Amino acid sequence: MADPHADTASQDYVHGSMEISEQVSTWHLFMFLAKWGSLATAAVLLLLTVWFAVGAGFIAGLISAVVLYVAGFFVLRTKPGQH
Repeated sequence: MADPHADTASQDYVHGSMEISEQVSTWHLFMFLAKWGSLATAAVLLLLTVWFAVGAGFIAGLISAVVLYVAGFFVLRTKPGQH
């Protein structure tokens, strides 16, 4: 049996009329956390790899991780004119 409300529900919706400010702010938060979390993960992995796998020591691993993080900071920061 057909739903009697099906016709009215399709007529109520107007494409492009929904308020999406919450979705936009959620997307910006997700992108912020994804890029900075990825940078932090890469820096920690580099620190541990240089420290243990290469055997260069903690100081060499720390220096390489800090260099990666500083370079990533300048690449990933929000440029003027972007939101």
